[in-house]
Amino acid sequence: MDGRSDLRAQCTRRAFVGAAAAAALMGGSEMLEAAPRETSRRPDIVVIYCDDLGYGDLGCFGSETIRTPHLDRLAASGVRFTDWYSNSPVCSPSRASLLTGCYPERTGVTNILGGGRGSAGLAPEQHTLATLLKPHGYSTALFGKWHLGLTPECRPNAHGFDEFYGFMAGCVDYYSHIFYWGGGNPLHDLWHNETEVWSNGQYLTELITDKAVDYIRSRQADTPSFTYVAYNAPHYPMHAPRKYLDRYKGLPKDKRIMAAMVSAVDDGVGRIMAALKASGRLKDTVIFFSADNGPSTESRNWLDGTQDPYYGGSAGRFRGHKASLFEGGIREPAILCAPGRLPAGVVRSQACAMMDVLPTLLEMAGIDGAPGIDGRSILGVARDGAPSPHECLCWAYNGQTAVREGRWKLVLDGKLDFTHGQADAVHLADLEADPGERSNLASAEPQRVAALRERLAAWRASVGRSA
Repeated sequence: MDGRSDLRAQCTRRAFVGAAAAAALMGGSEMLEAAPRETSRRPDIVVIYCDDLGYGDLGCFGSETIRTPHLDRLAASGVRFTDWYSNSPVCSPSRASLLTGCYPERTGVTNILGGGRGSAGLAPEQHTLATLLKPHGYSTALFGKWHLGLTPECRPNAHGFDEFYGFMAGCVDYYSHIFYWGGGNPLHDLWHNETEVWSNGQYLTELITDKAVDYIRSRQADTPSFTYVAYNAPHYPMHAPRKYLDRYKGLPKDKRIMAAMVSAVDDGVGRIMAALKASGRLKDTVIFFSADNGPSTESRNWLDGTQDPYYGGSAGRFRGHKASLFEGGIREPAILCAPGRLPAGVVRSQACAMMDVLPTLLEMAGIDGAPGIDGRSILGVARDGAPSPHECLCWAYNGQTAVREGRWKLVLDGKLDFTHGQADAVHLADLEADPGERSNLASAEPQRVAALRERLAAWRASVGRSA
């Protein structure tokens, strides 16, 4: 067995062990139904999105440190994707792609957006998953992080969400819910729709879960719903209640806080799953879980000058972190679970991207796809193991560009992460042989480099960026 197959087998075993543990935690509930079944009802949709979560920070994706039994159970009950990509290595563009099905360049959101009250973002004419679902009877809600603009025409309610509870900037303190990093005066940033609200002292991860669970419990059985649960964890500041920290007493302080923050998310996923089951809707719900970009190595992640990249989370075996177009910045854990509609306990290694979520969920809801999008439905990949719908995937961020075509990945002017600076100006990797992108094959494969450069130039022209 090769290293890649061995890792896949280990992670699959962990997923099923985690599933058993989660079943016990949830009162002995059974595994979700595995056998496909026909259903005509439009499914409920739940999208759970984390912030700065590393590929290696979940048990079902190889973590030996952080225990995530609920997410492991979700993976064992659905499809786990090993080669799933964010469309950006930072938060705002990634979220724009998730909600619109387009490359960030087509959404007008290509960088991290500001957090001031006058910060613009996703333009009103851009469709979102929420605006596309509403005409088909869906109620829509967002709980947690928005980060796609704070001006009235850019806010969640203007982009199709009937219900919004959360914050609009990039990050907030977990207890005061204040945005401290805007370059000016700190701003309180917690909202219910268009009204500012206060819940001082309540841990935001739990507060987001509370609101999502209440919403799920309140839904009418004959009305399908789309619930977008956008956790800010494990983005800095590094805050976690004692009850989660106590699960990791043997870890150093910084790693302990990171693990506790991820465990709070995992408990939230367990509560959401339990609410869906109690409502009788779990077997008619499509659940997607992922995160916006790789783990951060910013100093606010308790680096304290050590430059230990784990302190912002783990990218697993991958090189690079948040803000980098190497794999560690853009390859994300992803799980798609739909009892009766998709098989359970399968692993797919086809290359897919965040912009594929929108067309996939629309197809699963029996709704015609949106025009002019870049994403493609990966329902066939998930259900039948069909090939990736993409000949190649491309990225551009902060002077870096990258393209993946099959097993080959070219990164131009790549940055490894916030702390370690530049890599080679031209870096070619064979991801099948070297998923960590440690060996640069550019000088040995000049024709392949030239061909991939042409791919990138054509893509940049197609999305309106200069070569």
